[in-house]
Amino acid sequence: MSDKHHSILIVGGGAAGVSVANNMRRKNNAIDIAIIEPSEKHYYQPGFTTIGGGAYTLAKATKNEADLIHPSVTWVKDYADSFQPEENQVTIRSGETISYDYLVVCPGLQIDYDKIAGLSETLGKNGVCCNYSPEHVEYTWEMIQKTKSGNALFTQPPMPIKCAGAPQKIMYLAADRFKKEGNDNLINIEFFNAGPGMFGVAFFAKALSKVVEDYGIKTNFGNNLIAVNGPEKTATFEISDADGNKSTVTKEFDMIHVTPPQSAPDFIKQSPLANEAGWVDVNQFTLQHNKFSNVFGLGDASSTPNAKTAAAVRKQVPVVVTNILKLRNSEAVAEGYDGYGSCPLTTSVGTVMLAEFSYGGTVTPSFPFLDPRTNSKLWWIGKLIGFPWLYWQVMIKGYDFDVPHKASYAEKLTKED
Repeated sequence: MSDKHHSILIVGGGAAGVSVANNMRRKNNAIDIAIIEPSEKHYYQPGFTTIGGGAYTLAKATKNEADLIHPSVTWVKDYADSFQPEENQVTIRSGETISYDYLVVCPGLQIDYDKIAGLSETLGKNGVCCNYSPEHVEYTWEMIQKTKSGNALFTQPPMPIKCAGAPQKIMYLAADRFKKEGNDNLINIEFFNAGPGMFGVAFFAKALSKVVEDYGIKTNFGNNLIAVNGPEKTATFEISDADGNKSTVTKEFDMIHVTPPQSAPDFIKQSPLANEAGWVDVNQFTLQHNKFSNVFGLGDASSTPNAKTAAAVRKQVPVVVTNILKLRNSEAVAEGYDGYGSCPLTTSVGTVMLAEFSYGGTVTPSFPFLDPRTNSKLWWIGKLIGFPWLYWQVMIKGYDFDVPHKASYAEKLTKED
């Protein structure tokens, strides 16, 4: 028998977990909810790019977890260790078991630093930067300021990763800083992407190629970072050609921004909730688990084939909450998530291209009267002020907020191209 029981048990207290708990509480003030989350701090991760680019601060992007969870929600300050869905229970690291009526799994991604040889030992020094950790994000800005000449390298691993545009967003911010300081002719900027192109959605890839061209950035596709030697300031890449042949090349750097490989957390991969690739195996439209009907998954660790962004979570939360309430009322779950994700691509210090899209790469702008490929000052204000406010004051607090997104105008532009 389990040590404790909760009607709704949420694994993960990040954007998805806290939003689900608070949204559910707004729709049902009596239901028993608990969150398993070990961290004391909660980070607005979409702000990490602009922190690394010198336009935002870590303090603004950080709040206490305790201040975000509704006081009526039980906070289990521990790590989830394993799942026993046949018995409707989760075992936490302390050894306790917690049973549930409904389980929501949203622990986020795992950053696999160790998959790049030498990275962990040199991260945060020797010019090796990474915006994916609060411990190192400020070092990126330090290096952008210090770099006056030489090679500035930016890397992107194989998908999936948090926000597919993040590896190049910091590159554009750095390039713009170098240009404004008059050092752009002294600094060689190169982008090493394990993938085949600038962006997974062709509609935006063409526009981003123009941004790269304007900055004079050299692109290297099919190049995956496999090793970093900080003291010697060298980076080794594995190159895959069109025929699948592999070779390696080593490049010198004065600064390098590394986007590490990412995957589902190990305790998810090893669980009965995972699919063959290790992700929480859910229906991409209802977010209900494909095997266990009282289990739901959302956020970065789920198997849904969407961009892993906070904007996707905002659209997923009401689907999960609504479907749990439907099951409690003995109703059938409903399809409600269409794969929406949003990536505000910072193309300079002061402009953003707002990429919004759903399943299949369908472009779905919330403001169809604006060409979403425009490098806009409006979306820069949104990136620094509007989107953080929406995150902290609306989504995290459990309010439903939806701007209908439509593909019609983007489809028209695509045809015109």
